[in-house]
Amino acid sequence: MRRSGPEPAGQDAAARRAGDPDPVDGVSAVMVSYRTGPVLWTAIDTVLAPDQAGVVELVLIDNGNPPDVVTALAHRAETEPRLTFVTGHGNVGFARAANMGGRLARSRCLMLLNPDCRLGAGAVPALLAEAAALDGDWLLGCRVLDPDGRDQRGSRRALLTPSTALFETFHLDRLWPRRFRRHHFNHHDRPLPDGTTRVPAISGACMLLPAATFRAMGGLDEGYFLHVEDLDLCLRLGRAGVPVYFVPHVQAIHQRGSSAASPIRVEWHKTRGFLRYFRLHYRHPALLPVVALIGAGALARFALKALRSLLHGTSSGSVKRGRRNARSAAGGRPGTREG
Repeated sequence: MRRSGPEPAGQDAAARRAGDPDPVDGVSAVMVSYRTGPVLWTAIDTVLAPDQAGVVELVLIDNGNPPDVVTALAHRAETEPRLTFVTGHGNVGFARAANMGGRLARSRCLMLLNPDCRLGAGAVPALLAEAAALDGDWLLGCRVLDPDGRDQRGSRRALLTPSTALFETFHLDRLWPRRFRRHHFNHHDRPLPDGTTRVPAISGACMLLPAATFRAMGGLDEGYFLHVEDLDLCLRLGRAGVPVYFVPHVQAIHQRGSSAASPIRVEWHKTRGFLRYFRLHYRHPALLPVVALIGAGALARFALKALRSLLHGTSSGSVKRGRRNARSAAGGRPGTREG
């Protein structure tokens, strides 16, 4: 089903604007795509595959794909009853677009999934089985891998706090590895737990939680345009007493860098999100000097990355790669997150 514009239309539109009062069992997957490239089609296929029992629908929010790709996606939606395609609103940012998808979702469980993330075989039923053993509210994340099979940074991690940010920004753990190991932000290099384990935060590449919990939390904070909104959600859930879990036996492959977006632009939004996070959540006067130092480090880091990107021409190169990806996506087969 194709929907033009950000507002739902058609059958049961009024009910879905307010949130379906009688949700169905299963999972509504929500993807936000911005010039994602050919991997988008693989991501769609893996969500709607027969081995993903429990997937009721995939809500795909188009934040700005080339016209030929939009046409191909609309055609796919017309032939796939579980696919809802929303387009015509422009690039409104990842968080806002994900919330649009969340409002349209009609299942009890909501999965936020990056458009460059391929679910492993049977990932959805395995996550649902884990969820069935939990009471109340919860958030589940899986083992997110790089395409080469290595654990991806951010798959499981600590909360973003002044201490973890300070050591991450200035790489202080490299000076005293043993002393500062406990301040590591990313835990992907630690031994895998034997089973589902409670963690402070997980990757936003693949998140599963009750739709009612997502809506009760107000969804993602739309003040974040791209990046950090997942960490913000984990922090808010933790402060509300909602546990976050890492499920090591469920996997997804996340192909970062597939978007045609300028890496400088992506890095700027990441930096802005980083600064917003601390401005919102760590405003105690005693923390202001540390937060100011972290902010200065983040801005300096952005400036260095931007300079390096300009000097090496990676921005224009990425755009060219993205254009090739878009042509490929709309060609032979109708088919990182840039919000």
